[in-house]
Amino acid sequence: MQLIESILADSAAVAAIRRDLHAHPELCFQEQRTADVIAKALTDWGIPIHRGLGTTGVVGIVKNGSSTRAVGLRADIDALPITEHNSFAHASRHAGKMHACGHDGHTAMLLAAAKHLAKHRRFDGTVYLVFQPAEEGGGGAREMIKDGLFERFPMEAMFGAHNWPGLAVGQFAVKDGPCFASSNEFRIVLRGKGAHAAMPHLGIDPVPLACQLVQGFQTIVTRNKRPIDTGVISVTMIHAGEATNVVPDACELRGTVRTFTTEVLDLIEQRMKAMTEATCTAFGAACEFEFRRNYPPTINHPAETAFARRVMAEVVGAENVVEFEPTMGAEDFSYFLQKLPGCYFVIGNGDGAHRDGGHGLGPCMLHNPSYDFNDELIPLGATLWVRIAERWLEG
Repeated sequence: MQLIESILADSAAVAAIRRDLHAHPELCFQEQRTADVIAKALTDWGIPIHRGLGTTGVVGIVKNGSSTRAVGLRADIDALPITEHNSFAHASRHAGKMHACGHDGHTAMLLAAAKHLAKHRRFDGTVYLVFQPAEEGGGGAREMIKDGLFERFPMEAMFGAHNWPGLAVGQFAVKDGPCFASSNEFRIVLRGKGAHAAMPHLGIDPVPLACQLVQGFQTIVTRNKRPIDTGVISVTMIHAGEATNVVPDACELRGTVRTFTTEVLDLIEQRMKAMTEATCTAFGAACEFEFRRNYPPTINHPAETAFARRVMAEVVGAENVVEFEPTMGAEDFSYFLQKLPGCYFVIGNGDGAHRDGGHGLGPCMLHNPSYDFNDELIPLGATLWVRIAERWLEG
């Protein structure tokens, strides 16, 4: 493993920043203190900054030489609405808020890289350090783009990373093409006719209608789309009724749809709507159908992925760069990749053995209340960021 010595020397200080951020988590578009910490660190290291894109985003600008070439490196900075189960010293001090996805660690890795890049400047061009808010459902990447990110800071490509529990520390995983799915939500209200439960023939019961739809939606996945195409329909909420002796007059279904392509998403939405309307007609009921498209699929560009793979191999050896197995989870880095070339990859967070005494009983998995970022990743991730910037700007 070829780690940069100056980054190693600073790793404890940067880890302290990471743990401070972990102790003070902020939700999407509320990351004011987090942005202040980031801005102060960058300014102290002589890095010019711009604030306010996407409400609370921070962009650091590190220039050297005369080249007009530029590359972007991104870290997400927001936390999740989860109550932490850990009790170690840097556990969340705010009930209902927690860095349960490691964005505090992503921020720390990019800060460590920023300090080295500013001090040594062994490149010709510009490195844009993009600290993005609101990845967890807020679409912070989309909002930064709307606020002019790429017009103010034109760059040739952008790279992003996420820690990955279960993958060994010292390993990276990457894949070209689709690697994270689109994220979409649906809400369906089935309107029947309330009645006494002992006299159901006098009403129109929306509950068996809901059961028909929950089962029927799965035939869209198994019988309408091609078997080689990927798609998931999950009904995750069913709300109906207030008493055991009453047939309710309405039932609400909610859930999520995940796909890797817009074509499959179009098919699923159309079939779900048609199936809902036709089944309601058969039952003599009415319906409201809402389908909201959130994050698009994250699709890595082949040339930039091959470049990132080569740099990873330089840092950890080719044997420690493995093929990423695509996940149906979603990531709003997808918005950046729709606008310009780039690559999104993962860095191994280990199996949880790094956690201090006082961690919760749950596994060290993403979005788990017992999770904690592995500080061993800070010098490794920062080294990779530096090498990606340097190698990219070499041409």
